[in-house]
Amino acid sequence: MTEPAWEADFPDESVTAAPHNEEAEMAVLGAMLLDRSTIEPIADTIASPDDFWPVRHRTIYRTILELYGASRDPKIDPITVAAELLAAGELAKVGGAPYLHELVRAVPSAANGEYYAGLVREQAQLRTVLTATRRATQRVLAAASTASEILDEAMRDLQAAASGTTPADIRLAVADRWMGFIDELEAGADPNALDTPWHDVNDVIELKPGQLVTVGAATGGGKSLFGMNLAAHVALTRGKPVLVASMEMGGSELMARLTAAEAGVPLDRLIRRKLDDNDWAKIFKAAPAMQNAANFILDDSANLTLGKIRARMRWMTSRGTPPAMVVADYLQLMTPENTKSNATRANEVAELSRGLKLLAMEFEIPVVALAQFNRNAAGRQPVVTDFKDSSAIEQDSNVIVLLHRPLAEDGSDTGERAGEIDLIVAKNRNGAAGRTVALTFQGHYARLRSMGRL
Repeated sequence: MTEPAWEADFPDESVTAAPHNEEAEMAVLGAMLLDRSTIEPIADTIASPDDFWPVRHRTIYRTILELYGASRDPKIDPITVAAELLAAGELAKVGGAPYLHELVRAVPSAANGEYYAGLVREQAQLRTVLTATRRATQRVLAAASTASEILDEAMRDLQAAASGTTPADIRLAVADRWMGFIDELEAGADPNALDTPWHDVNDVIELKPGQLVTVGAATGGGKSLFGMNLAAHVALTRGKPVLVASMEMGGSELMARLTAAEAGVPLDRLIRRKLDDNDWAKIFKAAPAMQNAANFILDDSANLTLGKIRARMRWMTSRGTPPAMVVADYLQLMTPENTKSNATRANEVAELSRGLKLLAMEFEIPVVALAQFNRNAAGRQPVVTDFKDSSAIEQDSNVIVLLHRPLAEDGSDTGERAGEIDLIVAKNRNGAAGRTVALTFQGHYARLRSMGRL
């Protein structure tokens, strides 16, 4: 039997050393042996057999669940469980058949089985917290990692304790994934994917968990508009928590752009605070959505790093609102961690790009990274090699969207395609690439719109 992760952290301690409630554990097992109807609600509360502290309790709990799942009409009582344990050669290890009868006598009321399970789960989480702090202490004393790495690992361990996740929750086998995949096929869509506010873009790409989506543009090319419009759609229209980590604009400017796009008030009036009665009427109309956007987080902290973004994501998760999407604006302005003296800027950006991809995979959400083009990309249709400082962006990204405004030769927004912007899907790992979608560019309202929509 595989040893639980926490057991290795208490190698020299007695059974009474770590947080546990033996009476509650006995009551849980007794309720399951006494009343079969308590098994499912208890199993919904207990994360895994490892939530029990003594090895014999873990063995008995696992055996009960195996018997329960082996038949449509299982017989669960001390006699049948003892027979199953005897066949597996484990009856003597758990204290014999008399101990199973002792468990039944120990339960005050089988109807309270789910409550007792909650007590067991609480103690298991406390052990997880204790394990996380001990591991962090050992890492500090060993000085094997940097302070930021130790803190990040400790935060990850503590977040696992807070969310109740355990190694037993991980489902990797095809058998575990199959029915969920069939449900997706029958639904005709991935229920975990996010759409964009542009219907014609949705025909080409969708934002899936674990993806790094990179949006590139030249200076003033609309990448921040794209990022804020997308974030506002997911947060305000779809009602999902979103984090925007902005290294380019402060909170006041972000709010001005958000208000301009949502209320339809000219951005320059909001920035200069020169509003007329008509502007105020539009702002008041948009106010309810803004006042209720508690899960739309705009982080404009100075010197944002991957560690700070990860910490903010975990903070959101601890509040019960894990982010459904993260927008980083923009990649090349992020502060690298653990910079080496001989590292080039290209190496640093490559590390940041890879880090954002790992964030997307760790939290199972799409991460949208806005990125700047090189100066030589100005005035022509861009390509994926135009990203500033690093070609690693192309390798790490699942989807790459390049923004291009078809301006006149003098740089003015005039001509046949005035007021338009092209979204070039240069890479699309799960769909068609090479497609170009034209949108309406409304810079005065800080927004992009699908063609034909005002």
